[in-house]
Amino acid sequence: MTDTPIARHKTALSRTGLSRPISTAIADGLLGQDNTVFDYGCGKGDDIRHLLALGYAIEGWDPVHRPNVDRRAAEVVNLGYVLNVIESKKERAQTLQSAWALATGLLVVSARLTWDGRNLGGRPLGDGVITRTGTFQKFYEQTELADWIEQTLDVKPYAAAPGVFYVFRDKAAAHRFTASRIYTYRPRITIDPHVLYEGNQKTLAPLLSFMQAHARPPRPVELQREELLRIQDVLGSVGRAERLIRQVTSDSYWEQVVLRRRAELLIYVALSRFGRRPSFSQLDRVLGADIRMLFGAYREACLQGDRLLLACGNQAKLFMSARSSKIGKQTPTALYVHHSAMAQIPPILQVYEGCARVLAGTVEHANMIKLSVAEPKVSYLSYPDFDRVPHPTLQSAVTVNLRNLTVDFRDYRTSENPPLLHRKEEFLGPDDTNRTRYARLTRSEMKAGLYDHPECIGTLKGWMETLEAAHVKIQGHRLIRG
Repeated sequence: MTDTPIARHKTALSRTGLSRPISTAIADGLLGQDNTVFDYGCGKGDDIRHLLALGYAIEGWDPVHRPNVDRRAAEVVNLGYVLNVIESKKERAQTLQSAWALATGLLVVSARLTWDGRNLGGRPLGDGVITRTGTFQKFYEQTELADWIEQTLDVKPYAAAPGVFYVFRDKAAAHRFTASRIYTYRPRITIDPHVLYEGNQKTLAPLLSFMQAHARPPRPVELQREELLRIQDVLGSVGRAERLIRQVTSDSYWEQVVLRRRAELLIYVALSRFGRRPSFSQLDRVLGADIRMLFGAYREACLQGDRLLLACGNQAKLFMSARSSKIGKQTPTALYVHHSAMAQIPPILQVYEGCARVLAGTVEHANMIKLSVAEPKVSYLSYPDFDRVPHPTLQSAVTVNLRNLTVDFRDYRTSENPPLLHRKEEFLGPDDTNRTRYARLTRSEMKAGLYDHPECIGTLKGWMETLEAAHVKIQGHRLIRG
């Protein structure tokens, strides 16, 4: 293949924190201190060192840095950025299969994507490149990596993040993961004064929380035994406790909870089409009980979910849904929504965005989502200073093209004139406590004429020139004249 030996040992990086695949699995609740973990191809062992310090049970093997460690089975196996440094296609597949053989619960697979190699020099070798340092790198498209994992293991992988996939040993665990990714929102609850409720508020809290999450009372087995016994000891039964909760809350609140939970379930069922939709018996029992309570039958939920998914392919319906949304900032071609408000946009738009997340996974640090209504694209935008800076600039964007099934990245960190946000309150939900402060600034800016020429203020330079021409400046979220 090449006369020069491949310097694989040079690909091991030194990290001061956890790697992205490991931190993603922790954030998704799939890697905890009660799990056994094995890092397959651990490099210099930085993830091992950090996780051990955090109290995790982890071991790892690497052909260069830890060759004498036994490769052993674990509940979670991490194969982190190993595949892309192997020049042999056959060895690459064998490595993936070997790591999968050790995973009793979950395999986390990650590899570098094509955008990582845009500015990387080198010469072609096979399906990758030999870099200037003598290492090999194979850069994948997101869908290419997903397809290759499935073809090699005959198991469907689930996108966790760009370049990171989960492979579940248990289908039920995969379905739980899919369900956990649905956005949720509940309106604020108002509790009427009541002596019995106020005296037992702590005891009733688990029951109230369950009812809010599932839009139904729990079955006895769905509460912790200690919680159930406390409720029975104080109020006699769960049924009596439920009646007390409903007595101190409004019927309209619970009607809203039912509508929210129905929408969440429909979105889950619609998106489960991408993961070989489970039969009713394969569903998590709590999830199945929710569906049966709110739809009567799983079949009915599936029919409605399929209609919702089909509607996402209709650009006119997407356009009308975006225009009818009370949440988000509308432009002629898109709806922009802060991540915190995604659960409050119309269900069809949530499914639309969910289709993009099926391909790309969760985009780290993205706090703004652009839903294009002119073409089938969803963009995940990172404005790291959104909460702190009155007019934050765009740092990066990941765009998912649902027609071409591609995932692309654009970096604005070195741009001298990045895009910039205005009217931050429009991106947020009505309950957000920052809306009032942001809206006050917007009114001041409008009064000062700063928005008179919107075509000039969409980027940093144009905005700064507008401020200078108006003889104003902004401190915090206040407009200062002079």
